[in-house]
Amino acid sequence: MYKKVLLAYDGSVEGRRALREGAKLAQLCHAEVFLLAVVEVSSIMTPEAGLTIPIELQTEDYNTILNEGIERLKAVGFSPTARLEVGDAGQKIAEVAEEIGAHLVVVGHRPQGPLARWFGSIGSYLVKRLRCSVLVGQTEISDDEFDQLKPPAKAASG
Repeated sequence: MYKKVLLAYDGSVEGRRALREGAKLAQLCHAEVFLLAVVEVSSIMTPEAGLTIPIELQTEDYNTILNEGIERLKAVGFSPTARLEVGDAGQKIAEVAEEIGAHLVVVGHRPQGPLARWFGSIGSYLVKRLRCSVLVGQTEISDDEFDQLKPPAKAASG
C-alpha cells in the first residue's frame, strides 16, 4: 500500500503527534520513511514586530528539530532519510513528496486563527496539489504505545 512515507516535522506538539502516527503507519506498511523539516520564510521575517530573524539561526533551530525527529524514528527501528528545506512549507512538502515519489504525506494539524479560512491550510494545499494520499495526523499515541513500535531484540547468534 504505502511504500514511501514523507513525514513533515516541525517539532511542535502537533508535529510530534503526526510523526508518531506516521511512523506507526509506516511500520504497518513496511514503508521507507522520509523526514522533512521546512524553515518557513514567513517565520524568518516578522514585520508586525519590526524584527527579522537571521536565516542562520532559524536553520540551526530546524536542524536541531530535524535531528530530534531522526532520533525518535531511529529509536523505534527506522533508518529515515532526512532533509531540511527553506521556503513555503506547503510548496516544499509538495515538491519533496513528488521528487521522492511518496505514497503518503503526513502532516500535523495546528489550530489556526480566524484568517486561516481566507488563506487555507497546508493540509488543504497538499490535498489539492498532490496525487498521493495526505494524512493530517491528530491521533494521540502514548509514549508506551510508540515505544512498542521498536522491533524485537534479535537473539545473539552463537
